[in-house]
Amino acid sequence: MEHGDTAQLAAVVGALGAASVLLGRTRVALLGGFAALLAAEAGLGYAIAEGVRLGTVLAPAALAAAAVAGALVAGAAAVLVSRPALVTPLVLAAAPFRLPLDFDRRHRFFVAIAEGGQLGRLLPLYAVLVAATAALAYRVLRGEPVAPLPTALALPAAAFVAFASLSLLWAIDLPAGTNTLAFFLLPFAVLVAVVARSPFPDWLPRALAAVGIALASVFALVGVFQAATRTLFFFSPTVDVANTYSSFFRVTSLFRDPSLYGRHLVLGIAIVLVALWLGRLHLVLAAVLIGILFAGLYFSYSQSSLVALFVVTVLVTAVAGDRRGRQLVTVVAAVLLLAGAGAVAAAIKDESVRRATSDRSRRIDTAFEVFRQHPLWGVGLGGQPLASQRNAERFAQKPRFVSHTTPLTVAGELGLVGLLAYLALLAGAARTIDAVRRRDPALGLTLAAVFVALFVHSLFYSGFVEDPITWVVLGVAAGFIAARAGATEPAAILASRRAATASAR
Repeated sequence: MEHGDTAQLAAVVGALGAASVLLGRTRVALLGGFAALLAAEAGLGYAIAEGVRLGTVLAPAALAAAAVAGALVAGAAAVLVSRPALVTPLVLAAAPFRLPLDFDRRHRFFVAIAEGGQLGRLLPLYAVLVAATAALAYRVLRGEPVAPLPTALALPAAAFVAFASLSLLWAIDLPAGTNTLAFFLLPFAVLVAVVARSPFPDWLPRALAAVGIALASVFALVGVFQAATRTLFFFSPTVDVANTYSSFFRVTSLFRDPSLYGRHLVLGIAIVLVALWLGRLHLVLAAVLIGILFAGLYFSYSQSSLVALFVVTVLVTAVAGDRRGRQLVTVVAAVLLLAGAGAVAAAIKDESVRRATSDRSRRIDTAFEVFRQHPLWGVGLGGQPLASQRNAERFAQKPRFVSHTTPLTVAGELGLVGLLAYLALLAGAARTIDAVRRRDPALGLTLAAVFVALFVHSLFYSGFVEDPITWVVLGVAAGFIAARAGATEPAAILASRRAATASAR
């Protein structure tokens, strides 16, 4: 069997596994789904590692590293068996980090330290997910009941991941689709399934907020340090070139791109704003935190992050702010919108739309053309940049054709069917988060603010379904609803039994 056929077969198995772990309500369905996902990841990994010699994988150094990693993951799984409530904070803490490792068949052991300021995959998150999955499987095998996920979220999430997986059957860029499926969508299906079935004690929302703010603060402080020293730790080639020839210096903190760095600072500010308006955080402390985070955000020079921050600030203040706060935000928002419209009009008047939008208009046009040519089921997962490149009149590297607009990317790669599944996922997320808000206003508004920030940012920059924080939000919302449903189930069963006894009499 060829590597391409292996990837496509693994995609089918992964689609079934993702649907099973998200929709499963029994022990067999959940454990069978995890087994299918493990098999799918093995098949995708085999396809990705095409050309790697068996001797490389079985070399003593590689086997020793695998043994150490396995021991660490097993130890973490043992801890999570006894303290499963730690799963969600650990997942959130690990989610943003990428180790500077490069995976390529040309390396002696297939993996090596990345060069040129690059970052690798989400290895810390994968390690936590493996440990958490093993712990959950062990608890279920010991007789712990399988908590069902809210149907409003689980059904569209399963449909989207399954359809995206199956799109590898017709993908025009099979390597890109294989990587997206193996390193993002399938692990994130596991993330939701594990987080949503973890215990949800009363202290968990405060712990998650603390972790989120702490992470953002660390990122901001690193960014300010980089701005002061004009030194980057990690960066993409385009950022390096831009900093060389620009009058300003964009920082990336612990990320490879300023916009991705800015996105995480906006998420931290969103959490602080909710806590401030709801009286969960003192004004002075909130002001200090927002000052630190905004200082770090400023040096990212990320326009997409500033737009996301603007929308989130208006949303949170409109929902939780007092009358004076809402009036102030309304006035400031109107002024900023008018000023922004004027600036855009002036920029377009003086130069082309393409240059004024930093080439975004061309990317949008080429991505929409892909959707127009393949309207029903698209060109397959990961295929939009390659399809746009093939349609272009002038050659450029494939990364120059990434749409940076998630709805357009979904439309181009998965067609109308995938776009409807994506919209259903958004609607299901909104319904579930609103259900959380009705029971716990602080948690619900925080989840809504973070989710809206991610969505708005994804309209101008890649990475919504590929961002683990998106799926952490979905997992936390589903876990809260599942936990509350589990807490009320015994009372409901007892009431129904009493009613049945009374009617029998």
